[in-house]
Amino acid sequence: MGYIVENDVIMCALSKQLEAVSDRVTVLYRSKAVGYTWPYPFPMTDSSPWVHITLGDGSTLQTKLLIGADGHNSGVRQAAGIQNISWNYDQSAVVATLHLSEATENNVAWQRFLPSGPIALLPLSDTLSSLVWSTSHEHAAELVSMEEEKFVDAINSAFWSDANHTDFIDSAGTMLQYAVAFLKPTKVSARQLPPSVARVDARSRMSFPLGLGHAAEYVRPRLALIGDAAHRVHPLAGQGVNMGFGDISSLVHHLSAAAFNGKDLGSMSHLTGYETDRQRHNTALLAATDLLKRLYSTSATPLVLLRTWGLQATNAVSPLKEQIMAFASK
Repeated sequence: MGYIVENDVIMCALSKQLEAVSDRVTVLYRSKAVGYTWPYPFPMTDSSPWVHITLGDGSTLQTKLLIGADGHNSGVRQAAGIQNISWNYDQSAVVATLHLSEATENNVAWQRFLPSGPIALLPLSDTLSSLVWSTSHEHAAELVSMEEEKFVDAINSAFWSDANHTDFIDSAGTMLQYAVAFLKPTKVSARQLPPSVARVDARSRMSFPLGLGHAAEYVRPRLALIGDAAHRVHPLAGQGVNMGFGDISSLVHHLSAAAFNGKDLGSMSHLTGYETDRQRHNTALLAATDLLKRLYSTSATPLVLLRTWGLQATNAVSPLKEQIMAFASK
């Protein structure tokens, strides 16, 4: 379905690209934007050419298009007065880099839905995986502060323990598997099992609160929001970064067309095209992810059975699975 790429690798690649265009791009490190001056009140016109940005050291910059890529607490979005529809979940995510017990062909992402929230192991190399464990705020704080050995035991137990299984749900799931195998015979492959964790990379363990957010507008004259500044999503589907990359791809497409035609890059005439493209995609993905989060936050037997059968059916119907994968990768 895709690839897992460490943030350090992405940042290194970006740094190399910036170095390659250092004659045209200046990066201001250790700088912070503290104020923005818009050319005119937004409802009036988009004809004035400059947005002014004030930095913490008192210096100013000006641009015809300001791109807000400053996270879910976006100062750019707030300064522009764009409404952000949001709510917090009753969960925090614990993340860490994990060393496996032995080298293996580590090319499968593992996720298990526990009563407190999903836990996921994402492959990084033959010996490393990344952990994302969504759980209650109290349990997250406990996981972050506990001794390494106990933390490793908790991860292995979360993936291997049968404590949260019920015989009825297991039997119903097995029945559907047999029915699918009868109706759609396929080559039987060896069952894969999640890898065992041996230790945690030093200082990689941390937690952060989870929530949903969506900007009512992605664009204003001279302004475009991308990434978490425009939308915030639960990590259970692993789509947050992909949504940001999709924003960038779409915005570059529309700005390139505008530049080719000699148009003003800050004009709404083409920024609205970006907004339409991405809001249509992101809103559907946000709604689906929020629904999954709520569906997997219940222990009611009918809903547990429904979601178990739903996942098995989706996995069995290749065209449906391929359509979901294609949509999520946009």
